[in-house]
Amino acid sequence: MAYTSAQKAFCSSSTSVCPWRYDVFLSFRRKDTGFNFTDHLYTTLVHKGIKTFRDDTLKRGEEIAPEILKAIEESRFSIVVFSENYANSGWCLNEHVKIMECRKEMEQPVVPIFYHGDPSDVRKQMGSFGEAFSRYEKDSKENVQSWR
Repeated sequence: MAYTSAQKAFCSSSTSVCPWRYDVFLSFRRKDTGFNFTDHLYTTLVHKGIKTFRDDTLKRGEEIAPEILKAIEESRFSIVVFSENYANSGWCLNEHVKIMECRKEMEQPVVPIFYHGDPSDVRKQMGSFGEAFSRYEKDSKENVQSWR
């Protein structure tokens, strides 16, 4: 994969070695796709020699680990598997915020996959996404604003 001008500048200005440790960072809701679609996607990518990061250590209720944020930064691009319950996970939404920061700051490409869902539900925060965001707004409007 060729580097964008921003990635080349980032590589040369930060260190003498480019920071890409992974080719792909996979963001997904384990409950929805972790044991079927995403597992098959991960296996296929690795089989093709594509260094792929997926978090297999998440325990319910934990905060997003600094190692995960670093893995996002050290990936050439991200694949986000938007499933019906993706927005029900604060963890997934926090990953998505970091992915979008890397997209903006380092021009890191992001590939969305809509798994059994309507892309407009994600874009317009409708359906299960709208319901999840409404629940979150009761507790923390600040988080919801960054997720949007």
